[in-house]
Amino acid sequence: MTVRTFFRAAKVESAQAPYDTIHLRVLYPAKMSGSEAENNLGIVPADPEQAPFPVVIFFNGVNCSPEMYQWLAVKLVDRGLVVVTFAWVAENLPGIVGITPGVDTARWTPATYGTGPSASALPALLAELERLQAQGVLAGLLDLQKIVLGGHSAGGRVAIENADPRFFPQVTAAFAYGAHTAAPEMLGFEPKTILPLPDSLPLLLMGGTCDGVIANSSHRYGISPGDATTSMTRTFKEAVSGGRDDTYLVFLEGANHFSIANPQDPTTGRPFLDFPATQPEEEFRTLMAEAIGLFIDAHVRNQAEASQALNQLLNASNPLIKSFERK
Repeated sequence: MTVRTFFRAAKVESAQAPYDTIHLRVLYPAKMSGSEAENNLGIVPADPEQAPFPVVIFFNGVNCSPEMYQWLAVKLVDRGLVVVTFAWVAENLPGIVGITPGVDTARWTPATYGTGPSASALPALLAELERLQAQGVLAGLLDLQKIVLGGHSAGGRVAIENADPRFFPQVTAAFAYGAHTAAPEMLGFEPKTILPLPDSLPLLLMGGTCDGVIANSSHRYGISPGDATTSMTRTFKEAVSGGRDDTYLVFLEGANHFSIANPQDPTTGRPFLDFPATQPEEEFRTLMAEAIGLFIDAHVRNQAEASQALNQLLNASNPLIKSFERK
């Protein structure tokens, strides 16, 4: 498999200049052709034998460069998917500029939560995918009715909150690492509130037992300080009712908040809050990629054997897995 990348830029209509431009990185399965355009410009055609391609849109954590997740994007493209990551420099909070996954905080209040999408970047990303379907190396090769949202930390929350057919009917599943739906008290919610999810699509939640960022931020939500897993566990138990056997919760023994990120960047964000990982992080990443890939194969591509393989992967007596639940 040859994995190739090209780049795009898109405007966010709801944002104000200069913070209204998203830069996309589109990774896709390619097939070397030896053409002049390939040799002179690096434009490599997609591999049509694997099309149509489902698309994964990945939402980074706050102040987390999308390059941190390129390892995962490459592994998913190896499975025959197209993956979009993006960089958007904007105000995460008023006056606080950084890399954002794109959150409409106006939708994060007791009166507005769930009344509309909170993913402020997603409409622009979906519109750009439509343009890619019309022209370029991926023209006619995308399956735009099979879009998967994924993300890390705040970006993971954006992914799972917006996997809602009411607002984005082309989205078919979501996954997240190190994310939950505990409600911030500063926005007017009661302590210990867990906000509901759309609960209509397959969902994979993954986290680590040594997540220091969640543990050291839990006081924001009225949850006991130092607790790395309660917010995610309660999200699985309370935010979705389940019943379709397509909602998963997986805790990795000894993984921390940034075990999904490679390379890590200690100069930005909040890695100083994290706990040390207690097992090799490369092994965590291999397990994550396989679990996410099998989840997509099972619930987006409808491959029956993938569902069985996913259960076997997560139910095995694997020292990397602390616990696994499905409902």
